[in-house]
Amino acid sequence: MSIQIFGLPVSRGVAIGRAVLVASSRVDVAHYFIDAADIPREVERLRRARDAVAEELSHLKDELPHDAPPELSALLDVHLMLLHDEALTQPTKQWISERHYNAEWALSAQFEVVARQFDEMEDEYLRERKADLEQVIERLLRALARDAAGQPPAGPGALTRDFGGEDPLVLVSSDIAPADLLHFKRSVFTGFVTDVGGRTSHTAIVARSMDIPAVVGAREASRVIRQDDWLVIDGDAGAVIVNPSPIVLEEYRFRQRQIELERARLHRLRFTPAVTLDGEAVELLANIELPSDAPAALEAGAVGVGLFRSEFLFLNRGGALPDEDEQYEAYRAAVEAMGGLPVTIRTVDIGADKPLDRMSAQELRHDHSLNPALGRRAIRWSLAEPAMFRQQVRAILRASAHGKVRMLVPMVMHARELHQTREVVARAKRQLEDAGRPYTDIEIGAMIEVPAAALTLPSLLPLVDFVSIGTNDLIQYTLAIDRADEAVASLYEPWHPAVLRLVADVIAASRRAGKSVSVCGEMAGDPAFTELLLAMGLRSFSMHPAQIAAIKQRILRADARRLATLVDEALAADDPAQAWARLLRSR
Repeated sequence: MSIQIFGLPVSRGVAIGRAVLVASSRVDVAHYFIDAADIPREVERLRRARDAVAEELSHLKDELPHDAPPELSALLDVHLMLLHDEALTQPTKQWISERHYNAEWALSAQFEVVARQFDEMEDEYLRERKADLEQVIERLLRALARDAAGQPPAGPGALTRDFGGEDPLVLVSSDIAPADLLHFKRSVFTGFVTDVGGRTSHTAIVARSMDIPAVVGAREASRVIRQDDWLVIDGDAGAVIVNPSPIVLEEYRFRQRQIELERARLHRLRFTPAVTLDGEAVELLANIELPSDAPAALEAGAVGVGLFRSEFLFLNRGGALPDEDEQYEAYRAAVEAMGGLPVTIRTVDIGADKPLDRMSAQELRHDHSLNPALGRRAIRWSLAEPAMFRQQVRAILRASAHGKVRMLVPMVMHARELHQTREVVARAKRQLEDAGRPYTDIEIGAMIEVPAAALTLPSLLPLVDFVSIGTNDLIQYTLAIDRADEAVASLYEPWHPAVLRLVADVIAASRRAGKSVSVCGEMAGDPAFTELLLAMGLRSFSMHPAQIAAIKQRILRADARRLATLVDEALAADDPAQAWARLLRSR
């Protein structure tokens, strides 16, 4: 039976494929595809894990004291029975041999299937046996983890392998961490859906950077959807259709073809200069997470990198931070890949929804607060970790010897943070000079994403060379809305008059001071805001490469001078979105 699930549309387009559920578990599970040659090895790993757990359970049973309640012995017997049940072991082997899942993924996938069968049982006692099954699965996963301790970890490339089937796949999960999303880039997945998340959560942002349809905040999606269900993800409407009828499936396949034709048409604009009808040149830059994203930025027609999110070099590393040389090589690779075009590297923005693996135990253990978005993150964390910060600054300076590099400081709130940052840069330069390592002077910019910075911008401008507006956090902090929380996602409103006034004031103040200003948040890549930002005086947009063509099309059709005459009326309105739409229609 076909059903519909609704969430938040965060990445446009249509994806059709079979569901791949990444189960939530108290035990971390690695999810990657294996080569056909590795199938026997994974099946053998599964067998060894089963034998190890059977030995554990048997030993526990033998060691029970004589006065132990008989229920304990019976419970261990149940676990042994579940462990050897063919309903668990045989299909798990099939996930490995047919889908090319690694053993851990295959086991968690089969758990999802069997767990649903328990949930549907009428007998309450039998339903409760799901907890026993979960305990057995977790023992198996721990045994597999011990078995894999000597194996090399699966890298991001593992997900690009052929999964051994012909059907397209879509990913379904309760949530996907930003670090895990990096593994899904250029993978076999054509779309994904999550239970949680908001329009500007980093899960959503990376989805847009991957240019694949996605729906987040779909609440019970991972519970309702079963492994191998056919899904349609409507990234425009925020809908997920489970097991669609043949008629609905054909309608969405037609839409897919239309979307591909439109993308091909827009792609032809990639090397056309972005100039308005009245001759205003506009700079279209790309946001990237890794050096490997640079070629896509060039292919999309970007004239530079407006935001290199350096924190993605720090994530998913088991707590080990990249040293200076590793960072330098990454920054240099991005700079060289851009062939002389400018690259703006944001210093690490760790915290909130991008915690380090080591946060819970070491330096950042105090950051597990009720609201980490208001805790020690971004420049606050960097200044609290001076040795790490100096390493990063030295790496950025060294990369500047290979091309035009700028450094962007995130979450600036006060002038003293910029003074401290400039002291760190000065010290890093002296250290490089003493070591005989080349560098060039770099521009230092402030990311305006805290209302305090926007309201006191005149005091910050003398300390920076350029300004970049991070609209995602600026909206979050202005409206007191957690942008990753789907429960309040409907209140996250980029068109709020306060937000637009702050953005307009930052652009105006920066231009008056002769400082370049760009927008690097999601607003820059949203065509609904292109004409409004042009009207405010913005001439530099930074966005995901996939969004550049659509924004360029709007710029080519815009008259910036005429738009500027409309902006004051829109900003003064109670409903700026409605007012701006009316003004555009009447121009």
